[in-house]
Amino acid sequence: MRELLNGSEAIVRGALDSGCNFFAGYPITPATPILLQMLKEIPKVDGVAIQAEDEIAAIGMCIGAVMAGAKAMTATSGPGISLYSENIGLAIMAEIPIVIVDCQRMGPATGAATTGAQSDTQFLRWGTSGGFPVIVLAPMNLLDCYRLTRHAFNLSEKFRVPVFVATDKEMVATTATVDSGDFPKIPIRDRRVASMQEEFVPYRVKEFSDVPVMSAMGGPHIVRMTTSSHDEFGYLTKSPDVLDRLNHHLMEKIVNHANEIVLTRANIDDGAETLIISYGIVAQSMFAAVEMARERGHKISALGIQTLWPIPETAIQKAMLGVKKVIVPELNLGLYRREIERLAQSQQKIVGINRVDGELISPEEILEKGLQ
Repeated sequence: MRELLNGSEAIVRGALDSGCNFFAGYPITPATPILLQMLKEIPKVDGVAIQAEDEIAAIGMCIGAVMAGAKAMTATSGPGISLYSENIGLAIMAEIPIVIVDCQRMGPATGAATTGAQSDTQFLRWGTSGGFPVIVLAPMNLLDCYRLTRHAFNLSEKFRVPVFVATDKEMVATTATVDSGDFPKIPIRDRRVASMQEEFVPYRVKEFSDVPVMSAMGGPHIVRMTTSSHDEFGYLTKSPDVLDRLNHHLMEKIVNHANEIVLTRANIDDGAETLIISYGIVAQSMFAAVEMARERGHKISALGIQTLWPIPETAIQKAMLGVKKVIVPELNLGLYRREIERLAQSQQKIVGINRVDGELISPEEILEKGLQ
């Protein structure tokens, strides 16, 4: 069946199909349509949606709902992520699975509220104290909005972490015709909970990269949650050995499973000396530019990044083999280009195409740089 859909509606559909039954948010352009859609749709699945009094309350409600057994999502934009920061740190420390949609707009501060951008590419990774790794997914198109939202829920449950879906104003606001049959059927990952009979220790793991089970709501277990460094029972501690184990665990449960997390989409032309790397809505122009170049007889390759963090280093380095020039188009001042520069060989030329004027990067603009 063909239908008209925008990115906000695709994200909401992905969340509901993942079993999301709690949403809290605060109106903020361009994320407000997700809030409005959830207020409308989530009661149909016996879920709860709340318009909170502010962003801090919204993410706090989601954290509380998760600890009470819910699957929760919130949505905001860059200024809201600023306010979310402390509670994002809490979700990392307390290992709380939650999906956070960031509908990016131009910053800094309130910036240009109705202008699209990819302003938060580094902010999402480094927006909390401690520098612990996070998972950030970046949809390239309407189907990705659905697919990666579902993937975000599954990853959050598997690794007990906050997972970001980094989209933007153009993606969530643009309406397109899609075939509902194209939405992938993705199995729902159920939350791992301790049985009623087994001993429950809130944060016990055998290996650093293991993920502790949660307690089922209504069970007989004593559950402790804290924002502070803690032992496996959830008690605050300053023991060097315990702190070292906790912090390595928070890192390694993501870093050691990066190959299971990262997603990319490649269009490689054997023998091409030019590679384009992009993400989000700009990837649409990138793939269009590649097809245009090939029609003109040029060899050129493309790599779309769907997982910004952790960085898909293996896929990027593989795509760069034999390449002399790498073009990185972004709607910012080069926030992801620095990661590509870090992975490149010394002889490879890294070229940024950057717009911060509110306009999209066109395929023609990419080709102008790519074919020079």
